[in-house]
Amino acid sequence: MQNAGFVWVPFILAATVAAWLGMNDIADAKASFAQQSVIFGRTQNWLMCILYIGTFGSFIGYSAGFPLLSRIAFPEINALQYVFLGPLVGALSRAGTGWVSDKFGGGRVTFWVFAGMIASVLAVILSLQAGSFAGFFAGFMALFFFTGVGNASTFQMIPVIMGREVPRLMPQLTGADRARQIAMESGGIVAFTSAIGAYGGFFIPKAYGSSIAMTGSPIGALWLFLGFYILCLAITWVVYTRPGGLLHDIEHGRAPQGAAAQPAQ
Repeated sequence: MQNAGFVWVPFILAATVAAWLGMNDIADAKASFAQQSVIFGRTQNWLMCILYIGTFGSFIGYSAGFPLLSRIAFPEINALQYVFLGPLVGALSRAGTGWVSDKFGGGRVTFWVFAGMIASVLAVILSLQAGSFAGFFAGFMALFFFTGVGNASTFQMIPVIMGREVPRLMPQLTGADRARQIAMESGGIVAFTSAIGAYGGFFIPKAYGSSIAMTGSPIGALWLFLGFYILCLAITWVVYTRPGGLLHDIEHGRAPQGAAAQPAQ
């Protein structure tokens, strides 16, 4: 079975060659690690890591754990014929809903994403307690959908946030130098949050296993996830979307953006 992964090697090699030969249009975006390391001192970098764990981390974690959890919770049902739909829904929602963040603002969309994820996890918990596979499956499909939307909305937030933060933190920069710094820090934060978010692929299945070992049920892990999404919702509201928040005026058309937003699409 492990040899199945080799099917991707030709595609990876082709993409590598294409990137090397064809991506010379971003040569001016080069920056050393020392230059990019400024992001480790940016509070916004760490806050966006938390939010991205909540969106992409959840997507990859649920993708890894959904089949096993389905088999454990509903052994009488051949769930393997359905579980592929979760990652598919998440991938399609990521590709198909970026325009929503571009139109209404990544912060506002991210807030409602976490509200939807809280409701979805609660639906999964109640369905497990009731022994309802239909409710369990529907709750997870909703979770996958919201994670995909959130993958787009959080990425849309980052360059807009740094468009506000860089002028405040580095007022000596103007014009092209300021724009270059915003682009460099935004790119660095996008890359770093992506790496941190991938740890969701470890933590979520591990949480299931620990919960089952300690209590005999995965429900404890789901309550933990719900609490984490409440934290993410609170961060999004307090820091970004409330009146006076970092993105509120921008997303309501009351303030100019310091840099052009990176389209979520």
